[in-house]
Amino acid sequence: MSLLVTGSIGIDTVEAPWGKVEDALGGSSIYFAQAASFFSPVRLVGAVGEDFPPDFLSPLQRNSQIDLAGLEVRKGSKTFRWHGKYADDVNLRDTISVELNVLAEAAPPIPESFRDSEFVFLANTHPALQLGLLRQIRRPKFVVADSMDLWIDAQREALVELIGAVDGLVLNDSEARLLAGKKNVVQAGLEIASWVGANRKRARKGHGLLIVKKGEHGSLMFLAGNVTALPGFPAANVVDPTGAGDSFAGAMMGYLAAAGRVTPRGLRKAVAYGTVTASFTLEDFSLRRLFTLSRQEIDERLLAFGKMLRL
Repeated sequence: MSLLVTGSIGIDTVEAPWGKVEDALGGSSIYFAQAASFFSPVRLVGAVGEDFPPDFLSPLQRNSQIDLAGLEVRKGSKTFRWHGKYADDVNLRDTISVELNVLAEAAPPIPESFRDSEFVFLANTHPALQLGLLRQIRRPKFVVADSMDLWIDAQREALVELIGAVDGLVLNDSEARLLAGKKNVVQAGLEIASWVGANRKRARKGHGLLIVKKGEHGSLMFLAGNVTALPGFPAANVVDPTGAGDSFAGAMMGYLAAAGRVTPRGLRKAVAYGTVTASFTLEDFSLRRLFTLSRQEIDERLLAFGKMLRL
């Protein structure tokens, strides 16, 4: 089934103990789309400025699974830029600088040809913009959103409205605690999951999906009052964690879109695919590893992951 992603497209500079990359392709929707493309065709909607290097998109243009008809090159605007620096413990990261540029402007419209999308992922941006984009989709079957602490602090009311309008939400553990106002991440997750989809016509309160990412420690899935814990894949080669969370979401949603339906069992496998796909993203700077990755490698790692989890 059709899968659409909206989110940032950016130019990243990343510093890590193992090296540095300057002016590299980045952005939530790019990582998501590349990861999702191993499982399903994906439609990308986003905006860049006139300064965006044309050759950055060459790997995506060669990927027949990614439809770039929703990409807008906005005249007179500049592309979103982010500069981050990781410590020896890659769970710790400082943002050196952020230039919102085109992200501070109106969101690009959803092309008419994309408005029949059935699976939708609203990558992290202002929740009011996410809602505006969602309202352009005619009859979505399964919608998941991502958010961050900035919007929890500054746009809580709009974020809660968004949460009620979607079927699923993705947060990290600190964001979940902040949003729910609880120190225990399980208590926080159960509380937030009860908000998800509250305003969706077919939803039942308490049956929304919440994925809480815990970095190298894996993730928690909250669904219908139940909690499923999945560890991270033990990665021996960690170079750059940037985009790992977006790759996780891309593989998860790509698998679900390919299946064409969402079930508790399917969600568990989708999260497992997200986990192993994200573990490849860590292995090189920017999207380099995702651009050389194959579906066979992903399936082989999933098999190894499954064997590791058997008791």
